Amino acid sequence: MRDLRVAAVQFEHAAGDKAANFAKIRAFTEQAAAQGVEILAFPEGCITGYWFLRTLSKEQLEALSEPVPDGPSTQELLRLSATHGMTIGAGLVERDPEGLMHNTYVVAMPDGQVKWHRKIHAFESEWIIPGDQYTVFDTPHGCRVGVLICYDCNIIENCRLTALQGADILLAPHQTGGVDSKNPHLMGLVDRELWDRREQDPTAIEAELAGPKGRDWLLRWLPSRAHDNGMFLVFANGVGIDDDEIRTGNAMILDCYGRILSETGKAGDDMVTADLDASLLERCTGRRWIKSRRPELYGPLTVPTGLEQDTRSLKMAKDGI
Repeated sequence: MRDLRVAAVQFEHAAGDKAANFAKIRAFTEQAAAQGVEILAFPEGCITGYWFLRTLSKEQLEALSEPVPDGPSTQELLRLSATHGMTIGAGLVERDPEGLMHNTYVVAMPDGQVKWHRKIHAFESEWIIPGDQYTVFDTPHGCRVGVLICYDCNIIENCRLTALQGADILLAPHQTGGVDSKNPHLMGLVDRELWDRREQDPTAIEAELAGPKGRDWLLRWLPSRAHDNGMFLVFANGVGIDDDEIRTGNAMILDCYGRILSETGKAGDDMVTADLDASLLERCTGRRWIKSRRPELYGPLTVPTGLEQDTRSLKMAKDGI
């Protein structure tokens, strides 16, 4: 890997309004290009909208979904990528050749390549089918990139397998924070009144987003995904109203030691950039630990315990997280 500049965006998407969401994507892409960014990450589901997907019928989801890579959204990302010489990632609902739908993150590259990751732990709708593959690929920027979408990053095995496939950088698009949870120690709804008064009282809403419903929760686990696996991590998240929840933003970029290089606490659309120092990778803790692995001991990791449940049943249960 060589040194390069990356960026992560947080923005408040409009449910089902691809034109409005692409207007924001284009504006941020131009801003990133002016700052010399080579890899730009937008949030999960930001093209189509996210949390409202759970309320849609199969027919409504099919109308919103698109094929990848031939659909109009992927083609527009490719056009932006070629125009600005930048790799760009953004999320949507994909409809595959068999008619199955997926929560998918598309990565368009300036040499015309397209890669896409289907969320392994998708739960948003009974009609959205989880992916079953890891997504790690070479880029024109001299680095190898992996993608994990939101809940995918919570499962430590997913991050380790992405690292073992050679990822230097993990793109981590999310729609998280401010989640309605029955667990008293896990997030919780952001006060809507604070959000609605964010211009009059920015201090109050920014404290809410930085607390246990947002940044504090992220810092319990997100840096370890970068540190333990020796990868740079680009966290792009939604912010603001997402159906009946409010996302907390906190877009950030971490180095391969889990240190925050750049972040935002803004209660609104924003972008953070950082210059990645490739020389850190060779001797970072995570890569040294990977070299110390003893795979001959890890067979039990692949043996079902009988405790396994699909993510949707866990997430949507009355006592779900």
